[in-house]
Amino acid sequence: MKEYTKHVNRRDFLKIVGISTATTTAVFYGCNPNNRAGFGKNASSPVPTDEMTYRTFPAIGDRVSLLGYGCMRWPTIPSPDGNGDLIDQDAVNGLVDYAIAHGVNYFDTSPVYVQGWSEKATGIALKKHPRNTIFIATKLSNFRDHTRESGLAMYHQSLADLQTDYIDYYLLHSIGSGGVEAFNERYVDNGLLSFLLKEREAGRIRKLGFSFHGTIEVFDYLLSIHDEIHWDFVQIQLNYMDWQHAGQRNVNASYLYGELTKLRIPSIIMEPLLGGRLSNIPDYLVPRYKQRSPESSVASWAFRFAASHEFVLTVLSGMTYMEHLQDNIRTYSPLVPLTVEDRTFLEEMTELILQYPTIPCNDCKYCMPCPYGIDIPGILLHYNKCINEGNMPQSQGDENYRKARRIFLVGYDRSVPKLRQASHCIGCKECNPTCPQRINIPEELQQIDRFVEQLKQNTSEQL
Repeated sequence: MKEYTKHVNRRDFLKIVGISTATTTAVFYGCNPNNRAGFGKNASSPVPTDEMTYRTFPAIGDRVSLLGYGCMRWPTIPSPDGNGDLIDQDAVNGLVDYAIAHGVNYFDTSPVYVQGWSEKATGIALKKHPRNTIFIATKLSNFRDHTRESGLAMYHQSLADLQTDYIDYYLLHSIGSGGVEAFNERYVDNGLLSFLLKEREAGRIRKLGFSFHGTIEVFDYLLSIHDEIHWDFVQIQLNYMDWQHAGQRNVNASYLYGELTKLRIPSIIMEPLLGGRLSNIPDYLVPRYKQRSPESSVASWAFRFAASHEFVLTVLSGMTYMEHLQDNIRTYSPLVPLTVEDRTFLEEMTELILQYPTIPCNDCKYCMPCPYGIDIPGILLHYNKCINEGNMPQSQGDENYRKARRIFLVGYDRSVPKLRQASHCIGCKECNPTCPQRINIPEELQQIDRFVEQLKQNTSEQL
């Protein structure tokens, strides 16, 4: 097995992989870049321009659109020099213009989104709109470098890239991994939290909060210092699967939301689709959703669930294609809250989805670039896709084994170049600390590699 003998720098990484955001996001919505069939309640009907649902709370004061634009998955195009992909700025501008024209006013980005280009692209797209009509959220994403100097530089660069002199909603990014000690190391011991509190006093940060992925102990600690810090909002992962079935990797959303509501802290929702896994569900379950609501997309059920909680300020969605944006605008223009019967239905669907052992990868790409060139999200997403489509070869005695085996192996080679497949993982674990879903990534990659090798050895059939 070939091994890379040195880490891959940013330029080489982009040359090897590009940014595959648009392709993977298309899979999540049941389409692809060449056949983008949209979901939605009567998808052929006009998209409302003046029916968006808004939320506000006394402690916030802002009138925020229930649909928030997550800027993690901007569309991309091939770079003219062949070195990976670039953000398609024209497409971003069009999506932002359309979103604002249809009532969306909250835009959430980060210095690490789209391999570091999201803030600049978002700033360009928002610049032509009156600053006082939109709310910009970004983050201190100091995952790897915890020094004060690096944090301050990241903060000031965000202001520059977003072309603004203040941030409406500023977040300490993905708190929870590594325990309270990691929180203190990233934000307290280096004085960054004190600096941000002063920036809030000065008005350059209007609202200060954090996004959370971690344990109950860390979450409870963060809320215990609320009287001292005064968190204006908290961003949590909330969807109908994680409401009561987050598993060992995360905290049940019902607990997170409940504790925030007790303190009257508004929730901002991330991962309402679990990175697309609640729209890219097992194929045999789709008819059940359609039978219950023929004109609604599978994705719209998840968005309605997230927004039906009254102390939610906004629900973020990373929308790469216009069809995604239009579907979500329809869902929230206006919101039709779930009924008790609807919630029961989604709990039943959750129990069925949990029978499919997918890997909880949300394609956030925080694990990237891999220092050894591995396409971590691409590998995990291909594995999950085969599970959801029923193309997982189980036993050579199964009737469809040969067909499923071929689909899995051919699809693997097509979606992930051989030099970037799981066989090249050396188990360095550099990817683990930044994974918000707390996946043991090397372990999953090694299991997939063993599975692939087993499939290759089970037959001499020419692929």
